[in-house]
Amino acid sequence: MKIVLTGSLGNIGKPLTTLLVTAGHQVTVISSKEERTAEIKKLGASAAIGSIQDAEFLTETFKGADAVYLMEAWEGIGSIFDQEIDFLAEFKKIAHQYVKVVQDSGIKKVIHLSSIGAHSAAGTGSLLVHHHVEQILQTLPEAVFIKFMRPVGFFSNIYRWLPTIQLQGKIIQSYGGGRKEPWVSPYDIAATIADEMEKPFRGRTVHYIASDEVYPDEIAAALGQSIGRDLKWEIIPAEQLLDQMLSAGINEWIAKGLVAMQQAQGDGSLYEDFYAHQPEFGQVKLKDFAKEFAGVFNKK
Repeated sequence: MKIVLTGSLGNIGKPLTTLLVTAGHQVTVISSKEERTAEIKKLGASAAIGSIQDAEFLTETFKGADAVYLMEAWEGIGSIFDQEIDFLAEFKKIAHQYVKVVQDSGIKKVIHLSSIGAHSAAGTGSLLVHHHVEQILQTLPEAVFIKFMRPVGFFSNIYRWLPTIQLQGKIIQSYGGGRKEPWVSPYDIAATIADEMEKPFRGRTVHYIASDEVYPDEIAAALGQSIGRDLKWEIIPAEQLLDQMLSAGINEWIAKGLVAMQQAQGDGSLYEDFYAHQPEFGQVKLKDFAKEFAGVFNKK
């Protein structure tokens, strides 16, 4: 198949490109960075350099493809420290553009990277953006088949905790305790998407993706063991976490959304639909990520 991927060569895009090329597909990778061209070609794919916010460029790139992989990246919209950005509005804008471009280019098969929490219009914090994007994509004609991929929290997001781990020997969050939580490796997301490209497309379907399920204290223990430290998971009040983020200059909507998301993680409501449609777990486990984490930690 001829497949076009948005998202450049990120944590998901790079392994996804490799898997699809290896499977014999003709892959085009969209990137906003000209310097990515050589790396994309090295993987056996073609590069299309431009912005996903450029409708004309996107339409021409999609034309002739059998399927497209769509995603929206927070960092592609702007810095979380920018107080002027309306992230919800920007996500909706991209979604509406995808609707137009998919129709104008004649695409009939879409795989969309959504997220845990997209099932709900409330109570998920900043993950609300994914619910709205899914709803907008649902307005595409019925002849356009869509597979919505809903991964849980990425193991790679744990790297955001590096500063407090290095300076304080702690993982500081506003939730924790005795409730297991699912996590996912970007590789398992890429593998699932690659598999779904090969399977029939029918109507609109939802696919949850997870790699492992662990307690918060298990994360602290595994990471601590990998770096040779006595690492603790510390729970602080939500108000304190919010104050810290606002003091650091994080966009107010993002900060409040992260606190609300952690509340949903803590009480389990974020995962209700996930457990109602629980998938088989992928290959990458916490112990595997811990080894990767140690390599990054020791380079800092």
